[in-house]
Amino acid sequence: MADVDSVNRDFIKYDQVTKAHTYRLAESEADEFDDEYDIATLDFGPFLRGDANDRSRFAEAFAGALEEIGFAVLVGHGVDSALYDDMEELTRELFTSLSIQDKMCFRAARHGSVNQGYFPIEETSDIHPDLVEGWVWCRRAFGIPQRRDGPFRWGDFWPNPGFEHRARRLVLAHEQLFKPIAQAMLHGLGRDPHALDRQLTETNFGLRLNYYPSMSAEQDASGAARLLGHEDVDLFTILPASRMEGLQVWNHRTGKWVRMKAPRGSIIINTGDYMQRITNDRLPSTTHRVGKPSDRSHTSLARVSFPVAVYVWEDEMLEVLPGLGAPKYEPIKAITFHTRSTSKFYGDDYAVETA
Repeated sequence: MADVDSVNRDFIKYDQVTKAHTYRLAESEADEFDDEYDIATLDFGPFLRGDANDRSRFAEAFAGALEEIGFAVLVGHGVDSALYDDMEELTRELFTSLSIQDKMCFRAARHGSVNQGYFPIEETSDIHPDLVEGWVWCRRAFGIPQRRDGPFRWGDFWPNPGFEHRARRLVLAHEQLFKPIAQAMLHGLGRDPHALDRQLTETNFGLRLNYYPSMSAEQDASGAARLLGHEDVDLFTILPASRMEGLQVWNHRTGKWVRMKAPRGSIIINTGDYMQRITNDRLPSTTHRVGKPSDRSHTSLARVSFPVAVYVWEDEMLEVLPGLGAPKYEPIKAITFHTRSTSKFYGDDYAVETA
């Protein structure tokens, strides 16, 4: 495991898209923050329910925000905020009501491309002692329509069926947004908005529940991060806004960190490695992390989050979309791309090479 002074360049061999900047994986007192920069907050309603002009205006603004920093905040998305309140309660209940022995019965392992299951605190990756517990479920872990090798059995993935039922409500609500979000991105780039519709039909995803317990004085002084600086490996991530500050985004134009400020009930969208690859670097996979809030509430309060990462299935090909210039990247099967990238977190033997 690397120490708290490690930088991303120590692991550059795993990157499957160009990432030219350098940053420490954990927070540092030397970090600079840009408190004047506001990540765009946009109303998704006109794209979902408006006319052609409404859709074009939104798409242009959305793609522009993503090209600039890789993140945007959406309101008017149509998901009931009460669902997010229930997911916050579910996350706290899941991590605090089960013993470590019960949790370890579901220790994370690779299912297809995705490392799915429970991650103990300080063991969410092999490269950094993050101060977070995590639990990931991909599409295979839900009783919903999908490509599946056998019958769904909740006991393979969940400590009780009630957790699956409640979490299923979130993934089904967000699944309704997968295609519209992708269509808006592509429309804003001047490409065919429906180019990813087939791949996103009953596609794979990863729901990750994160529980950041309050930090002891020793942990606070250790230099360890709540969640290390990283880029997501997916097409894009849907993250409901948290009650507690902590998400920080790297602004590659200024070399400073931006503290995310998103209204309650909104969703934060960021593009990942898949999207950077297929858009020929037009939509960047932007570095982000979870750090200490400026009010220092991390020493007394736990933080939770529940992002949904949107993937394509393992056998799909990732290739640069037409009309975005001479391709900088060769076509590659998704399982190879994904597992090569995430080998930096899980070890070199995690990668799956295909012909």
